[in-house]
Amino acid sequence: MQAVVGVLTILVFTRLLSSTEFGIYALAFSVCSLAHVLVFTWLEAAMARYWAGEATPEGLADLYATLYRVGLVLSLVFIPAAIAVCLLLPLGMEIRLAMAVGLIGVPIRCLLNMVKVALRARGAVRQAAGLDIFFTLAVFILGIAAAWLGLGGASPLVGLLVAPLLALPIALPLERGKQRHGRYNPSRLKAYIAYGYPISMSLSMALILASTDRFMLAWLMNEAAVGAYHASYSIANRTLDIIFLWLGTAGAPALVMALEKGGARALKIAAEDQARILMLVTVPAAVGVALVARPLAEVVIGPELRTASAMVTPWIAASAFLSGWLYYYFNQAFTLSKRTLLLLMSMIIPAIANIALNIILIPKLGLMGAAISTVLGYFIGVLASVIMARRIMTMPLPWKDVMLCSLCAATMAIAVLCLPQIGGFAELMLDAVVGALVYGVLAYGTNAGGVRDLLKRIRDLRLNPEEQAL
Repeated sequence: MQAVVGVLTILVFTRLLSSTEFGIYALAFSVCSLAHVLVFTWLEAAMARYWAGEATPEGLADLYATLYRVGLVLSLVFIPAAIAVCLLLPLGMEIRLAMAVGLIGVPIRCLLNMVKVALRARGAVRQAAGLDIFFTLAVFILGIAAAWLGLGGASPLVGLLVAPLLALPIALPLERGKQRHGRYNPSRLKAYIAYGYPISMSLSMALILASTDRFMLAWLMNEAAVGAYHASYSIANRTLDIIFLWLGTAGAPALVMALEKGGARALKIAAEDQARILMLVTVPAAVGVALVARPLAEVVIGPELRTASAMVTPWIAASAFLSGWLYYYFNQAFTLSKRTLLLLMSMIIPAIANIALNIILIPKLGLMGAAISTVLGYFIGVLASVIMARRIMTMPLPWKDVMLCSLCAATMAIAVLCLPQIGGFAELMLDAVVGALVYGVLAYGTNAGGVRDLLKRIRDLRLNPEEQAL
């Protein structure tokens, strides 16, 4: 659902909004995301990591009571401060409005995220997914309504503000009673902050790594360039991010549970399994997005932004692939070992490198310079994460499956490049179908990523669901 709505968002808003308005939305969204991560994400991270380790109902109740009460205090401080900043900034009215709308919605989205994190931690996957689907659809529909009302660049952010308010009456009863009789616990709070806030800071570095290019483009070029870049980034990055999110949503709690219940040996088995599946799915996805950049832009992106977006899409696909492996796999070593200060240090390096690369390359290469800077920044991030994690916990990488999946994807690319360029939706579907068939046959034949073993396990679990195990 998120993948479909993500594509529809670009399809609709690049037509309802001008390139400048779309660029204003991209800038405001980046600011709001950074504020969310800096102030609130540590609450969500603490909920995700400490839920599985609570052995008693009383401990779980204290976890809920402490995190929710601190979140309320932060919200009461954050919202007036955000409004004051937006009023005082020496910027145009439209971008200040977009920022204000987005910032006011940040604490509300945090509350919804905490509910979803807790649901996933206790294995209530259907309920968490249902909330995600409802929220995603509501954001999209409300954003379209706001655009029709003439709210310009603030329109998608109106959806992000109102949708959580509609979802919370559904979400909160799912967790009702968990914090009953729970008490605010200062000593617990210190542990949560020590664990969670370095994660927030590292994610801030990740956002700087991901969004520096937009601010640099606005500074060195204009908002229209930001709009073109963000349109391409949204399609390529979101497509890959959905896949990583899909696997990571299940994989991260499973790794935590494996470590908590089975120790280092169980963690290694679970991590190798996750790495194989990630490689099997994400390698062809990244190559596929790069191959269909032109017809995808013709179908999805408005005419005003189409040409520039198609040019940078292959680079964005490469950066999305690297960022997915960085955030959803290699950086798990720091969160699993609770060494989140090292996580922060590992993210500072690529963030600084990305800023320097953007300053150097954007004046020379424009949009392409921003895209190349992002790829190089994430590559540096992966290297930094792997090197620094070797001191505490090594995330295994099955090199045989890396080679097999890469060879299958390379053969798929050759087959797709030999197809006729008929343009538009027809070419997009032709490339997608042929590419999927070629990769699927080769992967199954070579057992790349352990695909045959995986399919057998799925069949066995369907026949004997009571035998499921971590």
